[in-house]
Amino acid sequence: MVRIFASLLRQFIFWLLFFALNRTIFLVYYNNLISLESPGFGEVMAGFWHALRLDVSTASYLLILPFFLLLFQSLINSRIFDLANKVYTAIVILAYTLITTAELGIYAEWKTKLHYKALHYLSNPDEIYNSASTWQFIWLVVIFVIVVIISIIAYTRFIYPKPLAIKRNYAGSLLFFIITPILLFLGIRGGMQEIPITQSQSFYSKYNILNLAAVNSGYSFTFSIMENYRFMKENPYQFYDDKEAQKVVADINYLEKDTTINILNTQRPNIVILLLESWSADLIYSLGGKEGITPEFEKLARDGILFTQLYASGNRSEQAMSAIFGGFPATPITAITHNLDKVVKLPSLPESLKEEGYHTSFYFGGHLMYGGIKSYVSISGFDEMIEIYDLPDSLPRGKLGVHDEYLFNYQIAELNRLTQPFFSVVFSMSTHSPYDQPMEKVLDWGGSENEYINSAYYTDKCLLDYFTKASQQNWYDSTLFIIIADHSHNSYRHWPVHSPQYRHIPMLLYGNVIREDYRGTEVGRLSSQTDIPVTLLKQLGLNTKEFSWSRDLFNPYSPEFVFYEATNGVGWMRDSGYFVWNKSYGFLEMELQEQHKDSLIMEGKAYLQVLFREFMDY
Repeated sequence: MVRIFASLLRQFIFWLLFFALNRTIFLVYYNNLISLESPGFGEVMAGFWHALRLDVSTASYLLILPFFLLLFQSLINSRIFDLANKVYTAIVILAYTLITTAELGIYAEWKTKLHYKALHYLSNPDEIYNSASTWQFIWLVVIFVIVVIISIIAYTRFIYPKPLAIKRNYAGSLLFFIITPILLFLGIRGGMQEIPITQSQSFYSKYNILNLAAVNSGYSFTFSIMENYRFMKENPYQFYDDKEAQKVVADINYLEKDTTINILNTQRPNIVILLLESWSADLIYSLGGKEGITPEFEKLARDGILFTQLYASGNRSEQAMSAIFGGFPATPITAITHNLDKVVKLPSLPESLKEEGYHTSFYFGGHLMYGGIKSYVSISGFDEMIEIYDLPDSLPRGKLGVHDEYLFNYQIAELNRLTQPFFSVVFSMSTHSPYDQPMEKVLDWGGSENEYINSAYYTDKCLLDYFTKASQQNWYDSTLFIIIADHSHNSYRHWPVHSPQYRHIPMLLYGNVIREDYRGTEVGRLSSQTDIPVTLLKQLGLNTKEFSWSRDLFNPYSPEFVFYEATNGVGWMRDSGYFVWNKSYGFLEMELQEQHKDSLIMEGKAYLQVLFREFMDY
């Protein structure tokens, strides 16, 4: 009996050390980002202590099968159980190391733990490769191989070096059968406290990167998947009675008067959306960013309508697509673009414009298959959908695809052959890693985001060239240009990914179709990407009834609020304050006046509840 207890204990210690090893690799790999936050060495090391309980819980889950193998081995002394144990352990090592290595690759871009959405990208693994530099990819492969080899060798040499020779002892086996499940249960639960352990147990620092490093990657990823499958049967964001929640949302969206301020001098302009990959508001001086990153955008803003408080609905490109073209807010856990059966039921801005005689087109220099974007764009009703396969081989390209300047030039040439009015989208790419734009670095600051801000400088120069050439075309004076980001990105200010500052993005309306008295103005109302469909259609005098989640930003009576998904929760903003709530971790941020606190929290949670219910019902 002592031998089987000792064997299980050794395996338990192995998993704790294995988790610590992977955590150490993460901290070393992202040492530059951690150094920018300037936490003390003691605070960084404290993460190992705060991670311990969740690590114990994860190890206890992993020991369920070895417990049964050892129990059977104590009754039937056979080497088959030794072999099964080693094979099982090797599989877990491989799977867990794959998760943590993937996190090394995606954290710089996603700023989160690996979660369920990542599964949708595994069907296209070349995106993961192309999004990383070649050297980064090589390093990740090397890290994966080294960790797996070291871990398996350590396990077979020190933890399970030889087959267990166990004398049959029924009394000992019975004791092992009684005691061990109790210990594993307590380990899984996190102790005898009233509330079982959750991932929030590992949160201890004001620096989000340290908190995420402390959260066990296997635990986090597994429960993300479990949460996703659970919503197939029940709403994971069920806070209130459905009728009560629906009333709250109806009150939020109450419109005293359905009117608008017409800012255009024509009712049927051409519409061109320049969708900028990963542009944060921190890139824009007039939105509070540092000067010199996007000087050409600043010049355009002096003659356009700049929205100074506009926020991304989600944090991935596919979430932006359904928000901008379908007026449907991004949802936590999953994106509606991953669900073809749901996407077909969404309203569509391109379809609404096609009904009015608009020709619709979508241009992207890379691959549209990722994140369900290609299927969504196709279903949304774009007449033409151009991606890397459709572009001339002569166009210079980088690892992800055709560089922005060449894609922009191609779209301008294409628009010259289209009948008017047209609705066209050009989706940039150069501000996505690995930042291999054909231009020498101009900016020598920005720390870990130096390549990012230089890529933005490049795309900004492409905007100058774009409008210089577009202004020479016969359709230019009849065109409304909308410059907007698909989502934000980590900036030199290193906002937490869940914060409103991180989700702040630019949007600019530009063109000679804008009335002169509105050129050079700013709109400071709280706004979202989801508001684009109704805002546009109202300017054209068209019906907007089906876009129930979208608002007219030029209607002075429209309610002001911002909702965005916070990975597994809600970000909610009003003029009187904001909060960010995550189901896994609770309240992450809050700035609410006491007299509005309860009502605003109810608003945000009710909005998420009703939204996700509609997502489920699609």
